[in-house]
This record gives sequence, structure tokens and C-alpha cells, in this order.
Amino acid sequence: MAIRLSGPPPAVRGSRVDVRLLRTRSTAMLSAVGHRSSELSIALVTDAEIRRLNADWRGKERATDVLSFSLLEGEGVGHRGKLLGDVVISVETAARQAAQRHRGLDEEVGRLVIHGLLHILGHDHEEDADAKIMEAEQRRLWRALG
Repeated sequence: MAIRLSGPPPAVRGSRVDVRLLRTRSTAMLSAVGHRSSELSIALVTDAEIRRLNADWRGKERATDVLSFSLLEGEGVGHRGKLLGDVVISVETAARQAAQRHRGLDEEVGRLVIHGLLHILGHDHEEDADAKIMEAEQRRLWRALG
């Protein structure tokens, strides 16, 4: 099991992402979803970088907190090896959300990794019933990180 981490960008509002904690939590997440031997790529980026990705891949010209790119479906599925996909997190957006939600940056980033990982694994929140299932799984995974 491996976490491929790129980033993080420079400190945001005086805060830095604890990359060791992020690796530990992400490794535990993979175990908790039954992918102990899989790999996950996590990119910590700026608002400008995620805005560009969001525009290119989703047609939305704005920054967002997290994007996920699954390798479990599509053309490259036969060549993915152990890599499940990519989770891309804007540290700037995460820092703003953390402040609004009265939580630390590391907690917010951890919750965004969970959200992105669940999308990679096929969860969605477009329909109310699916959203409830995904929210329950997000809570379960956060508790599993103990």
C-alpha cells in the first residue's frame, strides 16, 4: 500500500498540511475500504491549479475543494496497476473551509481525502439516497481513523 503525495503548496494563512499525518490517515483509509494493497495519489494544490483542472475536466470555471479521478473505470483500467486514482485538494479552499467550520486544516484535508476516495470507489451524492449512503460512509471512515 502506498500513498503518492505531491505538493503541498506553500503555507496557507500560516498553516501547513502535516504530510506525515496525511500519509498515515490515507493509508488507514485504504485499509478501511478494503484496499490495503492499493495505491492512492494525492495532490495538494493551489486554487489556481484546481480551478484549471475543474474547468478542463468538469467545465466549471471556479476553484473547488476536491476533485477525484478514478482509474477503476474508463480506458486505462487495464493499465492502472495498484493505483486506484488521484485525489486533488486545494489547500487554499481547504483552509477557508476549515476556518468556517472551526476545525484544523489537517482535519479538513483528511475529510476531503475521504470524500475524494469514496468518489474514486464509485460513491456519489447526486441523488438524496446516494448522498445519505456516501455521508454515512464518510462518517464511518473518519471514525475508523480514530
